[in-house]
Amino acid sequence: MEVVSSELKDFVAWITLVKEVEHLFGPMADEASFQDGLEQAILQKTAFCIRSEQNEDKQELMGGVVISKETNEIAWLAVSKKYRSQGYGKVLLNYAISQLDRQNEIYVQTFDESVPEGKAARRLYVNLGFKDSKPGGLNPAGLNTVIMKTSKTS
Repeated sequence: MEVVSSELKDFVAWITLVKEVEHLFGPMADEASFQDGLEQAILQKTAFCIRSEQNEDKQELMGGVVISKETNEIAWLAVSKKYRSQGYGKVLLNYAISQLDRQNEIYVQTFDESVPEGKAARRLYVNLGFKDSKPGGLNPAGLNTVIMKTSKTS
């Protein structure tokens, strides 16, 4: 399971993954602003993925993560349903963290502990040192979120 920088050839596979999680994150796949942001992240080498072992004709992402070096945050993370609970989220998150400034706090907006569908995501972040920082409000899907952050390391 290798994390790689996404390429433009992955764009359709990214949109397929995005559609799979829209019920948790809100509408994105058909939103021009999301598509433009994803394309920019790919071009800026801040979008990373784990590709399936399928043939080149039918590329599929097992999971993907987008970071922001400017705000030192995990901007987006998802694992395809059929690959969940197999360690892919942890691998993606560890890789993303390695690309950010660990000397400063790293941020992520994820599900509040009151959201049953978000328990696995929260557990992943907590296990890697993130702690609740402040309420994040409702996401576009209407689910409560929280801003989590890591501690600074010296």
